[in-house]
Amino acid sequence: MKTATLPSLRVDPELREAAESVLQEGETLSGFIEASVRETIERRRTRAEFIARGLASRDEAKRTGVYIDADVVHAQLAQKLAQARAKLEKKEARA
Repeated sequence: MKTATLPSLRVDPELREAAESVLQEGETLSGFIEASVRETIERRRTRAEFIARGLASRDEAKRTGVYIDADVVHAQLAQKLAQARAKLEKKEARA
């Protein structure tokens, strides 16, 4: 497969210095930029999917008239969080 290039980008010297200052050992600025672009693409795709699911859920609720009160959802999430914390504490106690 042929490779392609991204457009060159002019930035303030301060931005370039900031990027170079956080490079990990053996990492190049080009590698850092490529990884940043990939992560941003994935984050935007994930956000778009999240929004699409939310809109579909809203439309389904409007269609069916079935809504779940936010207090119920918050209570369920709090219960899941408490269970996960208890499980983690047990695991840490055994270690």
